[in-house]
Amino acid sequence: MFDIYTIIFLALAVFIFLRLRSVLGQRTGRERPPYDPYSARDIRPAPGDKVVALPGRAPVSDTTHKSSEPAETVDRWKGIAEPGSALAAGLDAIVRDDKDFDTKHFIAGARAAYDMIVTAYAAGDRRQLKGLLGREVYDGFDAAIRGREQRGETVETRFVSIDGADLVAAEVRGKTAQVTVRFLSQLVSVTRDKAGAVIDGNPDKVTSVTDVWTFARDIGSRDPNWKLVATEAGQ
Repeated sequence: MFDIYTIIFLALAVFIFLRLRSVLGQRTGRERPPYDPYSARDIRPAPGDKVVALPGRAPVSDTTHKSSEPAETVDRWKGIAEPGSALAAGLDAIVRDDKDFDTKHFIAGARAAYDMIVTAYAAGDRRQLKGLLGREVYDGFDAAIRGREQRGETVETRFVSIDGADLVAAEVRGKTAQVTVRFLSQLVSVTRDKAGAVIDGNPDKVTSVTDVWTFARDIGSRDPNWKLVATEAGQ
């Protein structure tokens, strides 16, 4: 018979295994990406071509996807896109070329990316930004950071919450899939001059921010990472 210690260790082993599987099953093999509130409001670069590590693919399954499944097609984007909408058609196009694309995993990764990029931008962390942004987006961020440095300014940003991350557009251009996300967030941000005086923002005020970001990925590539290719302030 099992004694109490054997039962405890078996329970711990099962718990650890399930936790590892749940975490590893949602990752692409790389660390999850960042996010940025200032970039979307102050910098609006055009599409580029670097990487944002978004876990936008679900774990690979042995189940074969059928090409015509009426019931599944109707319910596939429930809560994400209205049947027959341009967004639904764009997501259908992505899934046709990438059977493992999963909107829930993508949105989770997009939220993580948004958080990390915004924070890295405020901190002037070029190393992290360079691995997450398209080339033109990175150039825009870098120019803004360089300007702050030359003026001796510093930025402090603290997220209070990310209240929404909704897909608003999706399409496939050639071999490139693009998905646009509208983020709603609450944050505290302040810019100080070289003497430490506040020149923009308020360290005691929470500001509502709406940003619209577009991510892209080469669906012909084995690399599962998505790239941040455009940002703009939303309404």
